[in-house]
Amino acid sequence: MARVAGSSKLLRAINESAVLELLLDPGLLTRADLRKVTALSTPTISDTLRRLTGAGLINVVGYASGRPGPNAEIYAANPDAAFAVAVSVRDVGTSGAPSVAAALCDLTGKVRARFESRIDFLSADPVSTVAGVVSRLRHQGGIPGERIRHVQLGVPGSYDARTEAIRLVDVPGFARPGLVPEIAAALGTRVGVDNDVNLAAVAERRRGAGHGAENFALLWIGEDGLGLAIDINGTLLRGTRGGAGEIGYVPLYSPDSPHRKLDLQNLFGGAAIMELARDNGIAGDTPAAVVAAAGSGEFLATLADRIVIGVAAVTAVLDPYLVVLAGPIAQAGGDTLLAAVTSAFQRAAPLESSITITAVDDDAVLLGALDAGLAAIREVLITAARDG
Repeated sequence: MARVAGSSKLLRAINESAVLELLLDPGLLTRADLRKVTALSTPTISDTLRRLTGAGLINVVGYASGRPGPNAEIYAANPDAAFAVAVSVRDVGTSGAPSVAAALCDLTGKVRARFESRIDFLSADPVSTVAGVVSRLRHQGGIPGERIRHVQLGVPGSYDARTEAIRLVDVPGFARPGLVPEIAAALGTRVGVDNDVNLAAVAERRRGAGHGAENFALLWIGEDGLGLAIDINGTLLRGTRGGAGEIGYVPLYSPDSPHRKLDLQNLFGGAAIMELARDNGIAGDTPAAVVAAAGSGEFLATLADRIVIGVAAVTAVLDPYLVVLAGPIAQAGGDTLLAAVTSAFQRAAPLESSITITAVDDDAVLLGALDAGLAAIREVLITAARDG
């Protein structure tokens, strides 16, 4: 091992992985910049850049002028070296057939293709559907199939990485044993799977209110379900079987109670919001539409009181730096809902936490899946460079 560790091949690999990582983020660096950051010699930097350029992982993207001597070449990662695909499967319940949102990005994170489609999984096979989605993105973006290095699935359920099984999912076909390996075999590439709310937290950490936070909990208030993501210093807590955060199933009743047995979903899930809207005479076709139309008043105050039950449970167990309210309901309620929840939470003293609304105004699950897929690709490329 000592002989291998000291080999020139290993040193070259370490140098290549270090330089590649710098050019992936932030990129746009000259030889002099890289020499200053890495403390490597000029010949070593030159040799490393030559190897990475030859491998098609980096390019010269410009020249720096204003210095004595020839203009310095500026290097950055080659956007076309590898691509990631994100596929978000949504269970939209009574509002229609499950939908799929998908996007493809290059190595710099730029989205090259994106679309949404209605899919009825009662009659469609998940494997052929996902393969068809990836093929459509590839053709839309004009990307060679072999350049797609990772496909990230977001699912409305939990993923047990040990058994490669999707659990607690209502979308037909997605709980089938062996499904994920089947999809990977059909695509011929790496496939990652994660809970949709976890992926929303990935987007929140990189693009939204969670950026720079020591830790945060993201409470997802969807039109058909509730969820929780727990981010600890940029690492998601998924649990032993991937079920951490299935907060909608938390029971809220005494086992010997004669009253209707409730769980958190029954308090402020989509169906509960529609029932509350009818009681308050507020019209709307969907829970998000109802919340958006409600404005301030008794309906929103009651809804905020219910949401605080979830926030209080999260705060009492996790004591997060920040609680982010996310999902279609939170986005529809915006600052008005945030003010109502904040006011209601003050009555939950002595519990304390900062509460905010998501700062991601796009499809957070899809963006998070892209971010996760891109991170996976970059890790593979850096590891491959390190391993020679």
